[in-house]
Amino acid sequence: MEVSSNVVSAPGKVLLAGGYLVLDRDHTGLVFGLDARIHVLVQDLHTTSALSRSEILVRSPQFRNAEWRYGYRLSEGHAGVQVTQSKGVSTSALSRNTFVEVALRYALSYVSTLSSRPIGPASITILADRDYYSQPDSTLQTLDPQQGQFINFHIPLHEAHKTGLGSSAALVTAFTAAVLTHYLPPKDFSLTTDLGKARLHNLAQAAHCAAQGKVGSGFDVAAAVYGSCLYRRFSPSILEEREELPSNFSRWLKVVVEDSDSTQKWDTQIQTSAVDIPKDLRLVMCDVDCGTQTVGMVKRVLAWRKEKPEEASLLWGAIQKATEDLADEFVRLTRTTPTSEPDYQGLRDIINTIRSLTREMSTKSGVPIEPQVQTELLDACCKVLGVVGGVVPGAGGYDAIALLVVDKPEIIAGLQEVLSNYRATSEESGLAAKIGKVRLLGVRQEMDGIRVEDSKGYNFWHRQRSRTESEFE
Repeated sequence: MEVSSNVVSAPGKVLLAGGYLVLDRDHTGLVFGLDARIHVLVQDLHTTSALSRSEILVRSPQFRNAEWRYGYRLSEGHAGVQVTQSKGVSTSALSRNTFVEVALRYALSYVSTLSSRPIGPASITILADRDYYSQPDSTLQTLDPQQGQFINFHIPLHEAHKTGLGSSAALVTAFTAAVLTHYLPPKDFSLTTDLGKARLHNLAQAAHCAAQGKVGSGFDVAAAVYGSCLYRRFSPSILEEREELPSNFSRWLKVVVEDSDSTQKWDTQIQTSAVDIPKDLRLVMCDVDCGTQTVGMVKRVLAWRKEKPEEASLLWGAIQKATEDLADEFVRLTRTTPTSEPDYQGLRDIINTIRSLTREMSTKSGVPIEPQVQTELLDACCKVLGVVGGVVPGAGGYDAIALLVVDKPEIIAGLQEVLSNYRATSEESGLAAKIGKVRLLGVRQEMDGIRVEDSKGYNFWHRQRSRTESEFE
């Protein structure tokens, strides 16, 4: 029996400059995509069981017990497709996957507005490149002998330590794109067109915000769709009505995705041409095996900004200028033909300015955006020959740090040697314990965003379909 299948992948991200500023439409953030990707494979699921014909099976085989079965039905009127985790599968908080469940509902609801064809059962496999999660056990084995990048983490998903590369945004974006590609003909949706990418962006932003329970800045979803860019957020009001229209959900969703409300247009600015990087430079990430809960940090920074608006405005203005200077310097260096050894002193000075301003914001807001232990780690790395500079990206804290290095094997080896023996020494409020074993991740910058993959490269996972179907009976 012929089986329809497709594979879509989306990149991770690092907000190199403009952390916190990116929450405000008056400012921008410099975002780089990363070549660590989330891959989503969707296949038809053939079954003879009448009870299973309106179910979708989702698996994340790199983690223990990471399986979710969903029943779905098209509601009356314009309420969209209702998605419910099936009986017989634990629905405890730890077993649920809100991002998958919400993305599935949003994607199927949008499909229902474009196609009258029945939505058939499907098997969906989610695969993450290894660097999305800390790996304290260096002996972890790959699940797929064909590709080798998908390792078995041997733990439940909720116990995994994220490295801060934007896994939820990449997941929602790749998942949404794969579901749309699977159920819709190319005339209605195609990732090869600008219109298709724009609609994916709008739908993924809506689903990601709903899963998070708040309207975020959206830079991570933008990077997952478009890759590296200079990003200015959309007006939050575009998505703030979503919970007030349950009976008209699919109608509202279609208007939002297709940007057809003349009174509420998407005003995101995503400039991919404003971002580049010289070929002999590489963006790398160092995992500190900890991770940060950014929600509380964001609230405290915004509270400081509200309490002291003039102080915050001056500081944010300086960071905005440094962010724009950094983007301009990257582009200038990329377009300049060097007559001798490249001079990265200007780039180094701008990065140091951003770090200095970030530490000032840390002090004034009382939020550990660049905590002392991360300052010491960055300083140690920047002493390595060939390291141009580094930052604690995004919202800061204890996620992986980002470094710009000259892309030569001996420089990478020198950095790895320093990190292999690195131990945090700061005793700042006992926070040294928050830094675990430091590891250089295998990622680098990625200019491209969402991508349709050659499904032949995933034959190992295609072969799991027969086993899936037998279990699904």
